[in-house]
Amino acid sequence: MITTAFYRKLSFQTAKRLIFAGTTAALLIIGAQGVDSVAQSGTAAYRTVEWVDLMPADDLEALLNPPDYLDDIEDGSEQDRLNSQLKPATPSAEDDRYQQALKSTRIMPEFDNRKIRIPGYIVPLEFGKNQLVTRFFLVPYFGACIHVPPPPPNQIIYGVYDKGFKLNHLQEAFWLTGLLKTTLTENDVATSAYTLQVADIKPYTE
Repeated sequence: MITTAFYRKLSFQTAKRLIFAGTTAALLIIGAQGVDSVAQSGTAAYRTVEWVDLMPADDLEALLNPPDYLDDIEDGSEQDRLNSQLKPATPSAEDDRYQQALKSTRIMPEFDNRKIRIPGYIVPLEFGKNQLVTRFFLVPYFGACIHVPPPPPNQIIYGVYDKGFKLNHLQEAFWLTGLLKTTLTENDVATSAYTLQVADIKPYTE
């Protein structure tokens, strides 16, 4: 898939050193390679999806082909340190297809009301009894929405899990199954273009 540096945009020079190799997850190291496209959970079938499946092809194309002006931005410079997915990197960002893709809320409508299985990292938002996480963002790599600017909204999933679960470490990866909806969620942390009504959460295993 796409590297963490690709999403972060904290170091523009790395943008052209992207790794994209089918189901190999360079940004997550937990892609769906080697797993069946449909996983059984109880009596319901869940389709295993990859993060890039949730992104329109032209958004992906734009992100995989960053503009040449990014090469002229010095590592560590003020222009290099983006602090928001909505902050344009150049005055012409509104007309820049690359910048548009970085903040894209465009979704893949065929995933609306689909039962899916997807790996990711949890960014807690709300807690229930006994400090169990009930609302969160699911993101494709560790540290997203916390230490770095968030991924594009169509690469963030808002998770709803009323049962709640114990999150011991932010660096833990999980498999999530549930019903995906194309619902936009915005808050101070980030914006997500999808919502997952979670049925089950399990530690990630290959």
